[in-house]
Amino acid sequence: MATHVKRAFKYRFYPTDAQAAELSRTFGCVRKVYNLALQARAEAWQQRQERVNYNATSAMLTAWKKTDELAYLAEVSSVPLQQTLRHLQGAFTNFWARRAGYPTFKSRKKSRMSAEYTSSAFRWRDGRLTLAKMTEPLAIAWSRPLPEDSTPTTVTVSQDPAGRWFVSMLCDDRPTPMPATDAAVGVDAGVSSLLTLSRPVPGLTDEYGKIRNPRHERKDRERLAKAQRDLSRKAKGNGKNRAKARLKVGRAHARIADRRRDFLHKVTTHLVRENQTIVIEDLTVRNMLKNRTLARAIADASWSELRSMLKYKAEWYGRDLVVIDHWFPSSKLCSACGTLQRRMPLNVRTWACDCGTTHDRDVNAAKNILAAGLAVAACGDGVRPQRSTPGGRSSVKQEVVPPQRSRAAAQPRG
Repeated sequence: MATHVKRAFKYRFYPTDAQAAELSRTFGCVRKVYNLALQARAEAWQQRQERVNYNATSAMLTAWKKTDELAYLAEVSSVPLQQTLRHLQGAFTNFWARRAGYPTFKSRKKSRMSAEYTSSAFRWRDGRLTLAKMTEPLAIAWSRPLPEDSTPTTVTVSQDPAGRWFVSMLCDDRPTPMPATDAAVGVDAGVSSLLTLSRPVPGLTDEYGKIRNPRHERKDRERLAKAQRDLSRKAKGNGKNRAKARLKVGRAHARIADRRRDFLHKVTTHLVRENQTIVIEDLTVRNMLKNRTLARAIADASWSELRSMLKYKAEWYGRDLVVIDHWFPSSKLCSACGTLQRRMPLNVRTWACDCGTTHDRDVNAAKNILAAGLAVAACGDGVRPQRSTPGGRSSVKQEVVPPQRSRAAAQPRG
């Protein structure tokens, strides 16, 4: 039986001038309400040590609409304004649980422009979507169909820095199960090679099991630098020339992000389709970005997005994603005899073990990651000799992301 999931389907659309103006006003009001509520909550805590919840900010919103200064808030749909208050409440919940930092104010130029509509604020009829305060449906470019017999429950409209308009529809979906397989693969992330697998995969890797890093940012670095130089020469303000220059910078960034995302989707889909078990390292990307020498290359590789894709695709399609601790000495451990080397500087790309085996650093790491991950899935710890880690923790994180359905359910029927 297929897994029941909530899935967002994102499409580009082309608004009329009236729709674009209405959405732009809505974006501005959403940002204003978020900032006002954040300021009110901060002042309540600083002055009276009082926590203000969503219900209190909702009452504040009603009062704000009745003032002459903020009467324009009543001209747009109230649902996106209520939704941004819920998002603020979620941000504070994450802050109190120490999952995120303190919420920050939204900037007109830097923050994402978006508005969220629930089912009471839009009409979905015969494949046509009409938002509140609008008389005409959105002209959506249907790049793929929505799931059959599915109705959107939430709609999010956004505009990116490149000036493109997108609508994201949250629907109930049942991803098509993939046939079960006994294949397993270890994945080592890198910079020169984006990924190194524990075994070569025809059509995906080279003969050594490595996936070339496309380096999308490096390819478009000159174009992006020129656009940013042009923007820096324009006088600050609301002039049309500066707006055009800012749009060129946004388009350059969008081109890089789109190509990177497309490549990661293709790689992760291939890995999930061909393997029942995928083992990766728990890389602390945030800390690694503090290295000024490698920060740009690490950011371009987008390891966090890669892991996120692997995680939700494994859950959807009945695969096992195993995450081992980043303290596991995958590079310094001989995958042939288990000997642990004392030191392994980053500039050492190949090395020879005392047992006579010559290793490629990345390929050897991928093999060790696979062995450790299979041990986690089987008995809860590693199978190779390991040096103790800081704090006395196991060198294997022992985190397994299981699929949401059994392996037997993934067997093809017929």
